[in-house]
Amino acid sequence: METDLRLESSLWVGNKRYRAVLTGWHFNWTEVDKKNRDKKTISVPVAEVVGVEEGRVEILPQKLFEDRDKDFTVFYVKRSSGGGSSGLLWRLGRTQFSCPSRVLRDQWTKHLRTALKTHSPLRPHRLLVFINPFGGKRRGRKIYHSVVAPLFELAGISSHVIVTERANQARDHLLKKDLTGFDGVVCVGGDGMFSEILHGLIGRTQQEAGLCENDPAVTLQSCPLHIGIIPAGSTDCVCYATVGVVDPVTSALHIVIGDSQPLDVCSVHHGPALVRYSVSLVGYGFYGDVLAESEKHRWMGPLRYDYSGTMVYLSNRSYAGIVQYLPADPLLSSPRDKTRCLSGCSVCSRSTERLFPNPSDSGSLYSSHFSQFSRDSEGEWVSVEGRFRCVSLTCMSSSCPRSPQGLSPSAHLADGTGDLILVWDTHPLGFLKFLYRHTSTEDQFDLPFVEVHRVKAVRFFLPSGKEEEAYEEIGGQNGGMDEEERGYLETASRSGSQQHLTERDTGPEMTMEQKTATPFLCGLCCRKSPSVSVWNCDGEILPFTEILCRIHGQLVHLYARGIEDGTAVHNCSEESDMCERRCILLK
Repeated sequence: METDLRLESSLWVGNKRYRAVLTGWHFNWTEVDKKNRDKKTISVPVAEVVGVEEGRVEILPQKLFEDRDKDFTVFYVKRSSGGGSSGLLWRLGRTQFSCPSRVLRDQWTKHLRTALKTHSPLRPHRLLVFINPFGGKRRGRKIYHSVVAPLFELAGISSHVIVTERANQARDHLLKKDLTGFDGVVCVGGDGMFSEILHGLIGRTQQEAGLCENDPAVTLQSCPLHIGIIPAGSTDCVCYATVGVVDPVTSALHIVIGDSQPLDVCSVHHGPALVRYSVSLVGYGFYGDVLAESEKHRWMGPLRYDYSGTMVYLSNRSYAGIVQYLPADPLLSSPRDKTRCLSGCSVCSRSTERLFPNPSDSGSLYSSHFSQFSRDSEGEWVSVEGRFRCVSLTCMSSSCPRSPQGLSPSAHLADGTGDLILVWDTHPLGFLKFLYRHTSTEDQFDLPFVEVHRVKAVRFFLPSGKEEEAYEEIGGQNGGMDEEERGYLETASRSGSQQHLTERDTGPEMTMEQKTATPFLCGLCCRKSPSVSVWNCDGEILPFTEILCRIHGQLVHLYARGIEDGTAVHNCSEESDMCERRCILLK
């Protein structure tokens, strides 16, 4: 119960008189001149107040100011339905109050600003912003300057803006430049820009901690800087899966109020080296083939993914492989329990206590988590062998507007596990049913040829006798590795390998055989089916077949709070100020 009463008085909004009350955690105003009992009350959590300005002020769509010495304007978060999205849209609410005197106006502005500092300690004060001017529809600069920058200015946030001119510029900056004084890093772009920020921050943190990223058994240090995502790309999967909508204003407001959402990260290793980090998808088979095929048709734009998906489906491919996985504790959660990871998720909250039992040890994972890769745990691994349509590992639901439930609807953002999805070889209509269910609410795992497991680590390698054939095919697709690269993998250094691998060219020029297009009419029946596929790692092709993946619990933090459930938020506002949001059963 709140007893910390700060200020109470009569205020006017337009021609109506309200009784305004500022307590420790809420700012409420109730209409007092109404004769009936149905009096309108508006309650705003102090943590969701964006800013307070003297006078009558507007910020969006453009800044307008009218100086009145007895008025002040309060800006706050206002929610609305996300339409077809799974989350809620946030908008900038604005209410102009009039006071009987300037002294009272100054009291209100002072008390509100003090409450913001007291009850919102995680709000950022200085941000490093990277804008990708080429992503999506090339609207990154416009989105930032017209929508995001005014909100940052209102909240008193200073920012250092860098417009990138080349690939990996943001990652290189984070690895090499001084980051002192910044509270977080914001990317204005799509999933590709986010991946750059992710690799740069994780790499920088491990360098400063003296840790070797190449060793999958090493417990990585959690990144101290938060990451903010302003969606402005052709794909915004990470934003959609962590916020529930793809909307720049919503994302900017999450950054402004200092929301914090921990996020699991998967490290992908080949031999003695780290290859990449992933948060949404590491996929072999169908998803790898679609990405590889789409690279041949970049001139088609986003349409290339639909075209490539159709072509790969019609080719009816499956691949031999051996999958080994380290199961997570089935008593904690299950990928088939039909829960959703929503804001305030109880599964993720319990995982925080399990991963970080000592609050002062939040920079590293619980020591028992490390032992899973020791030799003593080899007997815990489960091994399956066969032919697969696709093998997928995801650390989140990987939902998007075209697939609202995602690859794994019950996956969690921050429980220290990933969901391994195995689709065994089956007839084409069965696989089509599996793909179609991603676009509907039907259970895509309720099929006899589909398995899903909650795991802490995954290995994939080829059956005996397939390695040489795989090397030749992968070498042909990627131009092969030169002696320098091969030597690098054999002597991977402590500095981390992803800096080297991501700087590699995509490979030498395509061979004449690859450049020669197969006639469409006979391509599907005459083309030789490859014996191996490639890995799709968050939209990047990996030039290796045999990999080891490990899930690192809550390695990074985003300026987000997870997907808000509209029904729960509505009930919160009507029934209880201290209502907690939690995972709910899917209807």
